[in-house]
This record gives sequence, structure tokens and C-alpha cells, in this order.
Amino acid sequence: MKELKKLLVVIDPTSDVQPALARAIELASPTNASITVFLSIFDFSYEMTSILSGHEREAMRQGVIAQRQAWLAELLEGYANDSISIESDVIWHNRPFESIIQHAIAGNFDIIVKGTHLHDKLKSVIFTPTDWHLMRKAPVPVLLVKDHDWPVAGKILCAINVGSEDDDHQTLNGKIIEHAKVLAEQFDAQVHLVNGYPGTPVNLAIELPDFDAHTYGETIRMQHEQRVCYLANGYGISSDFCHVKEGLPEDVIPEIARQLDAELVILGTVGRTGFSAALIGNTAEHVIDSINCDLLAIKPDGYRSPLEEDNS
Repeated sequence: MKELKKLLVVIDPTSDVQPALARAIELASPTNASITVFLSIFDFSYEMTSILSGHEREAMRQGVIAQRQAWLAELLEGYANDSISIESDVIWHNRPFESIIQHAIAGNFDIIVKGTHLHDKLKSVIFTPTDWHLMRKAPVPVLLVKDHDWPVAGKILCAINVGSEDDDHQTLNGKIIEHAKVLAEQFDAQVHLVNGYPGTPVNLAIELPDFDAHTYGETIRMQHEQRVCYLANGYGISSDFCHVKEGLPEDVIPEIARQLDAELVILGTVGRTGFSAALIGNTAEHVIDSINCDLLAIKPDGYRSPLEEDNS
């Protein structure tokens, strides 16, 4: 994980409390990294006012932007930090996720930090469509934050995939753990690994009378445990912090996160579209609907955002 030098923080325009900004300041403090708070606004009614000229509509848009810039300036007074540079940008754009990603690309930001919504009644985090798009399409890591502190000696849970031995999966596993190790050192946290493995196919047990389902299941379990422990050992992580459980990743990851009372889950997102996204990308999307902690989504090396390709 490279050092975080530039953080892009997405501001919630509906609240004076900004957990994403507070978390970004925590992340930036050790290295005196710079922070840019970003607000994308749009009001369709300004675009539909046909009686106004284009110049008049632009003047109205600039007026709204100026009001929001003044609000941001007042908001940032409460987050003043002598050692950290905090700038602000407000733009007019009808698709927030596109404006965020384009700004991150243009400014060479190292991470996007955005708050999520905690639903009191359900005690779960509610993710917005913008969150989904950022996880799939942002070329930089995306940290989705809820309103809570990261206590000392907290727990960071890395969701890894050892079911495949191809180089891309192995590289992404390493990238996930490296991010966790850096954050663990900064926040004096424990790094845990989690892996869900598939159960015995029911059709095999039915179609093959001599098939030993128990032995098959034990073999798969041991194989996954050995791979996870081998991976953990390479990064100096105790086997006591390895969690291997039968089940789909989208079920196993939230379950272990709850058991550990984890502060952060880190997982990889492939960012594909179409049929391959249905097979691969949905794990992350199912997981974030089921966890009540921060989530850091990381892309594989070499990933290019569709927005980068559109602009190239």
C-alpha cells in the first residue's frame, strides 16, 4: 500500500456531522497528507427554467455553488488542523458518482473517503447508489465510513479468496493484506483473515451412491485452511486470526465481522459489468448490505475505470 498523500472526502450536504472527514483526518495526520473535501450538487429545476437565458441559468448555478462553498467553509472551521491542509471543491454535476471519480482521476488522489448512512431501527448501514458505483468504477481504493470511532486494539478483517490459484487473485489477496497491515500499525489494530469455502455439491451425493460427502467436505476445509494459514504466515499474521468457514463469502464475511466486532472490512472488487459482474462483483455488494462497520474496497492492479476509458 502506497502512502496516502492525497485524500478525496465526499461531503454529505444534508448533515453538519461528517464522519468521512473525521476519519480522513485520522488517516492523514501521521503523514500530514492533504485533504480535499468534495461536494457535487445539482438541481434539475434550474435546468428546466426555459424562460431564462443560458447566461442567466449559469448565474443561478454559480449562486447555488457559492452558497454551498460558504457552508463548507463554515463547516471546515470545526475540523481545523494545523498540520493538515484541507481544501474544498464544489461542482455542478447531475451524476455524483461520475463527478467524484473524474475528480479523483484528474487530481491523482490516493483514496476516496465517503460516509454511509446508519439506519437506527435496523442497526445496519444503508448504502446509496453512489456507493455502489464508486465500488465498481473508482480506480482508487474507496473507504465507506460510518459514524463511530476506531478504538485502539480494534480489528480489521481481510476478505480473501484462496479458492483460485491464479496470479490475479493472489496479487489482490496480498494487496488487501498490505492495506490492512499499514492501517493496523497506524491504529494499533489486529489483522484477521476470513475465507468462505463452498459446501459439498448436493447433486454429487445424490448421483454417486459411493460418494463420501463427509470426507470430501473435510478435504475442502483442510485445503482452504492450509492456504489461508500459509498466506497469513507470509505476512506475520497468527493462525489464531484466520477464520475459515463453509458458506458463501457474502454470508461468511458479515458473520465473522459481527463475531469479531470488527471496525473495518477490506475486500477486493473487480469492477466488471455484465455477466461477469453478476458472478464476481456481487459478493462485495451483498457484503456491504450486511455489515455494520466501515468497508474498504480495493481494485486489482492495472484496473482502469470505464470513466478513464471514456475520457481517453
